Amino acid sequence: MTSWRIVRIFAGTFILLSLALGVQGSPIFHSSNWLWFTAFVGANLLQSGFTKWCLLNNILLKLGVPAESCS
Repeated sequence: MTSWRIVRIFAGTFILLSLALGVQGSPIFHSSNWLWFTAFVGANLLQSGFTKWCLLNNILLKLGVPAESCS
């Protein structure tokens, strides 16, 4: 699995989890403040789309996770 796939899996998981914790209709609702975390993850995805830089991707590459190859 490549680093960018892992980044997308992390982002998707964090967004869904923070929505589940922040939306009042959810069975695991905790606080609407969790929606700020959803916005944070979305802003980071937007930023990485423009700058092509992602901290999690850099960390994964340093840990030895392979980068996506251009075939």
